[in-house]
Amino acid sequence: MKTNIDIAARVNTAVIGAAGYAGGELLRLLFEHPRVDQVQCISQSQAGKKLNSVHDDMFMYPDRLFDAELSPCDIVFLCGDHGQSQNLIYTHQVFQKADKVIDLSHDFRAGGQGFTYGLCEVYQEQLLGCSRIANPGCFATTIQLALAPLAQQGLLKNTVHITALTGSTGAGQKLQKTSHFSQRSQNLSTYKVFEHQHLDEIERTLGYLQGAANPMPPLLFVPLRGPFTRGILASLYTDCDLSEDEVLNLYQRYYADAAFVHAGQEEINLKSVVNTNQVRIQLQKHEGILHLVCCLDNLLKGASGQAVQNMNLIMNWPIDSGLRLKPIAY
Repeated sequence: MKTNIDIAARVNTAVIGAAGYAGGELLRLLFEHPRVDQVQCISQSQAGKKLNSVHDDMFMYPDRLFDAELSPCDIVFLCGDHGQSQNLIYTHQVFQKADKVIDLSHDFRAGGQGFTYGLCEVYQEQLLGCSRIANPGCFATTIQLALAPLAQQGLLKNTVHITALTGSTGAGQKLQKTSHFSQRSQNLSTYKVFEHQHLDEIERTLGYLQGAANPMPPLLFVPLRGPFTRGILASLYTDCDLSEDEVLNLYQRYYADAAFVHAGQEEINLKSVVNTNQVRIQLQKHEGILHLVCCLDNLLKGASGQAVQNMNLIMNWPIDSGLRLKPIAY
């Protein structure tokens, strides 16, 4: 039986897949959110175990346990592996037990089952009043936010070259060779060159912004595995006829009401955004080439923080509720 949500009230939430990196980060945010009353920690693989047996930093919740089954609540977050959300929805009867569902996997980013793509800075009007949201991918969020102002003006006319490094947490918690410390530390490697799965959602959003009259140019995307745990830093360049000041004005106008996106000409670095829901964009013109740098935390703005941002939006709460986080800085 569904519950009725009062936008002025506190809500009960659940995280399915609470034992993983994104699930754990989401628990940390929900436990401290001023409008969240209860948080169910659902993990079939860890059911009955203490929360701090998996998430050691949650020692301050010594009596919290993982549950196996979902109980009725207001909002459910799906944090399972890619390809599992459809199964989780039916095995836990999610649509019957919750009013709103936010999926952090890639399963519904192309639509279907009534899900709306949850990039707040582009689709805010479409998201208002939604009950099912597909959270964007981490690389996709970085690249879309870096290019959205240009696309909205139909200014993506020539090939966009993209190189982006991601931390090891982007690969999930399951042990694999490419995320093992001895492989990742003091090392760099490319993967899924020109064919990363996030390209589909990137091209859909940028194509939507450009409009039918301005066909999308090729996006040549080279992802790299970085020797660090958290964050994404993307370097992008393309031809652009605008001056640097014109580009800066364009970006600052586009993001004027965006609480978490900051564009400027100063050099930026990854540590300034890690552990926050913030996004920084650096703009520079080199003759006819526009160079952009965009960085964010893959587990926060690239996953769990963006999910909470989407919850705040659809609940008509202040967009930064529960997301006033400081960077690690050093």
